[in-house]
Amino acid sequence: MKRWLPFPIISALLLIMWLLLNETLALGHWLLGGLLAWGVPYATRRMQPLRAKKVRRPLMAARLVGVVLVDICKSCYQVSKVILGGAHRRRNSGFMMVPLDIKAPHGLAVLACIITSTPGTAWVELSADRRWLMIHVLDIHDEQWWIDTIKGRYETPLKAIFE
Repeated sequence: MKRWLPFPIISALLLIMWLLLNETLALGHWLLGGLLAWGVPYATRRMQPLRAKKVRRPLMAARLVGVVLVDICKSCYQVSKVILGGAHRRRNSGFMMVPLDIKAPHGLAVLACIITSTPGTAWVELSADRRWLMIHVLDIHDEQWWIDTIKGRYETPLKAIFE
């Protein structure tokens, strides 16, 4: 059954959505919706992402969420100072490279979310060997401080959680 209908819940939801969007319950819509609800998940079954392993340290994950929320609030304040400050405050933006030790794909994805959701920073590129991360920072006052912050506050807990 799993081979022919790989994701039955998604198929059912696709059929329901198709019928709701067409606002009719004609037999043709049922047949076409059923064909799409089966065909799309079947055709894309090999493109499914890696399954996440069990999170090893849930308390550390909760603590990391708290750290990220505090950092986002602090960053909002710092970004507003840069934006509302004089033109001299806006001259410190740029790209920088951060060395990475984390290899877990889910950990890298969470790190990307953290960096991108923090105002004033953006994940730009991950090197092919996954050893270097390029980020854009609105206010690079000290590159080593940024590297230490990313590695100490985010990467170290993510390695403990995902590796």
